[in-house]
Amino acid sequence: MHPDYSKDVFINCPFDEVYKDIFFAIIFTVFDCGCNARCALEIEDSSEVRIEKIAKIIKSCKYGIHDISLTELDKKTGLPRFNMPLELGMFLGAKRFGNHVQREKACLILDKERHRYQQFISDIAGQDIQSHQNNVHEVIKVIRNWLQNISQHSVIPGGNEILRRYQLLKADLPFLCEKLKLVTDELIFNDYINIISIWLKENPSFSFKG
Repeated sequence: MHPDYSKDVFINCPFDEVYKDIFFAIIFTVFDCGCNARCALEIEDSSEVRIEKIAKIIKSCKYGIHDISLTELDKKTGLPRFNMPLELGMFLGAKRFGNHVQREKACLILDKERHRYQQFISDIAGQDIQSHQNNVHEVIKVIRNWLQNISQHSVIPGGNEILRRYQLLKADLPFLCEKLKLVTDELIFNDYINIISIWLKENPSFSFKG
């Protein structure tokens, strides 16, 4: 993967197992729409402070997808996790206070219900928060429509088509993992984007540049 500011999309979302299908659907949709998915999981470097790593990735991405839907209390601590709102704040801060390149940033904010965020992060009221309803089809449609709106002179296939292709990838995943000597349930982020890259070369998406 070669960084490309104009096509790179920072993915800020839960990494929990229960969220995995939505996470994988987000990554696939971004790539199927002609962009590159980036996230904190792409680099594992114990010599680098995590927040610095995230800041570098945010700086290198023109776009961001931020899912703030996971607000449930941790069973062990009784406290919520604020990583997603924190990284959203970093992205918005880069857009607000950065140089002219950083001020070009655009982002999509997702929650499982459209106005639910007002109960726990009301400072972003007035921004267009989209709902994915914890549904893969809905998250694909919302991200596809957003990328279509921010793309310049591109025609991207509709959400139903991207969902169909995502389902095909899921069906092919065990065979691709076997071929690559990987275990489906143990895929890390970089494994998954490499598999998507291979799959897209064999199953190119239709897109039109006007």
